[in-house]
Amino acid sequence: MYGTTDQHDPMAHLYRGLDVEDADSAVSVILKLRGETCDIDCLYCYEKRKEAPGGTRIDAGQVRRLTELFPGRPLAVELHGGEPLTAGRDHVAEVLRELASQPSVVRVSMQTNGVLLDEQWLYLIEDLYPRLQIGISLDGDEAGNAWRVGYDGRPVYPRVAAALRLLAERGWRVGVIAAVTPTVLGRAEAVLDHLAGFEAVNAVSFVPCFDASVQGPTAAQGQRLPASRLLQRAALRGPQGPGWATTPDQYAEFVLAATVRWIGAGYFTRLKLEPAVSTIRRLRGLDTGFCHFSNLKCDHIFTLYPDGRLGSCDELPWPQAQLTLLDQVAGQNAIVAAQRRLPLLNQGKALMKRCTTCDYRSACGGGCVATRWRQDQAGDQNSYCDYRMRMIDGIAALLAQPAHPAGAWCRRVRLRPRTPNSMRDVGSLVARWDHLNANRPGARLRISSHGNINTVGLPGVHEADDLDPAHPQWREAIEPGVRSLVDAVTQGWCLITYDSCQGHSYPGLDLLPAERRVGILPRDRTEYARAAGALCRAVTAATTDLPAAVQVVVGRAELTCETTGRTSPVLDLALRPGPGHGWPAYFDAVDAATRAVADALRSERPAEDGCSCPAPQITAPTSEEAAWTASRTR
Repeated sequence: MYGTTDQHDPMAHLYRGLDVEDADSAVSVILKLRGETCDIDCLYCYEKRKEAPGGTRIDAGQVRRLTELFPGRPLAVELHGGEPLTAGRDHVAEVLRELASQPSVVRVSMQTNGVLLDEQWLYLIEDLYPRLQIGISLDGDEAGNAWRVGYDGRPVYPRVAAALRLLAERGWRVGVIAAVTPTVLGRAEAVLDHLAGFEAVNAVSFVPCFDASVQGPTAAQGQRLPASRLLQRAALRGPQGPGWATTPDQYAEFVLAATVRWIGAGYFTRLKLEPAVSTIRRLRGLDTGFCHFSNLKCDHIFTLYPDGRLGSCDELPWPQAQLTLLDQVAGQNAIVAAQRRLPLLNQGKALMKRCTTCDYRSACGGGCVATRWRQDQAGDQNSYCDYRMRMIDGIAALLAQPAHPAGAWCRRVRLRPRTPNSMRDVGSLVARWDHLNANRPGARLRISSHGNINTVGLPGVHEADDLDPAHPQWREAIEPGVRSLVDAVTQGWCLITYDSCQGHSYPGLDLLPAERRVGILPRDRTEYARAAGALCRAVTAATTDLPAAVQVVVGRAELTCETTGRTSPVLDLALRPGPGHGWPAYFDAVDAATRAVADALRSERPAEDGCSCPAPQITAPTSEEAAWTASRTR
């Protein structure tokens, strides 16, 4: 078995600056067609909190000027607001014609609340830009949309649902952006079922309302407040934040519950779910266009307002995010210079430096700079990272054991990738393990001066022959300090081990100390789920008997077969230094910790019992709610 320590990714793998010479990388431009102007008044609207000037409109000339600023570079343009349809049909038609005439514009989308969407709008779009991608803002079912109201305070859900039915009749397929607020917590399954019930919906993106820092109401003109603003003021609760705010941990649990339902109900065959899909792609080593998981972040995202203000991502606070004015900037070089001197972007990038040493960086991609900035301003950077790790852990479990979704709720078995982590022929080892009469050639066993057993007898990580318990040299190949753990897994649990190490301190050598560990290679997904649950139970039971200098962790990883290139999900049981303790204290206590863990392993067996972690409370829809949902989505 081969393996080395993980390589540090440079900052560029998490956040790429805009490079004028790199014309192949796309930029996204958000056109605030009417600024903050909107025909409804959602209580949590972040755009209106900016108090950006509304009323005026972005025109075709400004769109043309944008394309001139980025010559030859692919542009993805989003018509946004406020509500873009309030610009009126004639004006939107001019903008669409201009976008259609620009060869560098590779994608155009529009995010709308759907209230104004009718057949006339769809005829116009189909005639001028039939490839337009429409996104609808809808927070799940009617109860979930409690914060989305008109200025009269009345819910807009019925009108948006009607727009979705119209889109289906016309053969459109659209995405939905749904804010996760307390009105949907504990109801992820019902909410996703409801959205999936609309024939027009082929994508759902659940976005968080991390608004705990919102203390005051949105500014309003005039002395008489509309009903919507009175509702908003009633929802403000002081230091604990507004009634629509959710915590990062609540959001993570909601996303996991929705992902479990997405897989279990088979929605994955026809509906894209975010942030689940981007998490899965990153776990599989693939790219994604979602900036929260990509390195094309704020330097590649621009926002234009009707008054000509050009700035970075619209989720960043304004006016701090403003870079320049559209009619005063000469070209990309000036934009790059403005980005490099903008304090807000520099602060955001600085917050991501901690990501360069995080084990989750490849799967996480660093997250959202704007959210990181807000969390940091509130003095709470850790909860954001904790939620990202929690979400990734749960989705990694679902990937490894999709038929056993309970693993998503385990908080002990976590993603701990080992890069690289490979074996010459995984299939051959599995086949030999279960066949006593298989051919087993002699192994090359050499022992280093520090106790390493490998093919060359040297300290550090080197090639080692892959043996099974029926091999005559099996006992010799297992380093003494880890034998009790290997025996518990192979003899007691009848599982395959693909790796083991007793731990090495390497005094006098320029090598990092190695931890004590055992790697488990499950034969199939069911065995994987049972082994993961048993490891959670065993480690939980052993925790109280562990010396403070040692902690036990269980990691999910992937093992690559060098012969076929295929990967297999594996589980790694590792004993590591406890918090606040160094390696000398660890090696003094690791044998005592090993005895406690081995005893706990011998007291457990892989079974269908699940793990020790509690599953969340899930509220099932009542029969009335189910009937209402069915009638509304047909």
